[in-house]
Amino acid sequence: MKRAAPIVLSAPSGTGKTTLAHRLIEESDNCVFSVSITTRTPRQGEQHGLDYVFVDGDRFDKMIESGDLAEWAYVHGGRYGTPKKALNDAADLGQQVVLDIDVQGALQIRDAIPDAKLIFVLPPSVDVLLERLRIRGTEESEVLGLRLRSALEELEVALDFDYIIINEHLSDCVQEIRDIIEGKETVGLNSEAIESIEVCRAGITSILERDYQKVI
Repeated sequence: MKRAAPIVLSAPSGTGKTTLAHRLIEESDNCVFSVSITTRTPRQGEQHGLDYVFVDGDRFDKMIESGDLAEWAYVHGGRYGTPKKALNDAADLGQQVVLDIDVQGALQIRDAIPDAKLIFVLPPSVDVLLERLRIRGTEESEVLGLRLRSALEELEVALDFDYIIINEHLSDCVQEIRDIIEGKETVGLNSEAIESIEVCRAGITSILERDYQKVI
């Protein structure tokens, strides 16, 4: 049985990559979600073992020391990681693993699994990104500014990914990812994708300089 290469989704917070990952799995017979472990506390509505596996720092340290993680990174004050066992178990069954992880972790996965397909998800606009973060209701002003600064840093490595897609219409975006999985989408980075990244970076920079001088 052929071992399917993982599909890695990365994006700035508020772009909707987790929703994309879950919708992709709901609509696909062969895709399974890779549940990350994290040291952060659960947000309202999140379930242990379904959204994340929540562990303390000592447990996380032990998994690093024993080599149990395919990747891990600090993100927004917490640590996140992907257990190797989950990837191997799914691959042995011929399942397509979908990872919803940060850019640091995505690039580590590429080092560990060279045939993994890395997809960077962009919001349709910076205004939409900002609105999505505000709607979440979990972001205080300073924290929101920090997330925007992180988004700017993440966009700087977006061109290291294999594909750039824009999450404007959920169903269209899911279909794009399915096309990538099935090998129907052969064009990775193009001039439109590069321009979208630059527009997004310029918009975030403008907002940070105007409203969030303390976090620049």
